[in-house]
Amino acid sequence: MQVSVPQFIEAEAKILGPLTFKQTLYLVGAGLIIFFLYFSLAKVNFFAFILVSAFLAIFALAFTFLKIGGYSLSVLLRNFFSFFVSSKIYLWKKVAIPPKITPKKEKPKEKVLEAPTLKIAEKSQLRKLSTYIETATK
Repeated sequence: MQVSVPQFIEAEAKILGPLTFKQTLYLVGAGLIIFFLYFSLAKVNFFAFILVSAFLAIFALAFTFLKIGGYSLSVLLRNFFSFFVSSKIYLWKKVAIPPKITPKKEKPKEKVLEAPTLKIAEKSQLRKLSTYIETATK
């Protein structure tokens, strides 16, 4: 029985439990920003702090765990913005060109060569073999 073995499997290394390095950075980065926002914004307006930190936590969790079509949200957003920023190159556009009409040139007539006749010697092996096959004698 043949079994197909998958090749070119690339898996990121798990750094912190089931989280990869990128996922850890997203969560730690959002946690640090929320920590600094607590000391700067929470004393002024606690409701604004809750709103901004919830918004930031949702984005950090989306960047960490959300996958659409097998791609992470960061890859999708990078492809999205690079598509709109980069120039669009069209590789091929069919241009309607009128057909070119050229007069047909007559070819000179060739001489017909006769096929040479094969001359088989009387005592050849081919003659003996054909006689043997036709008469089926031993």
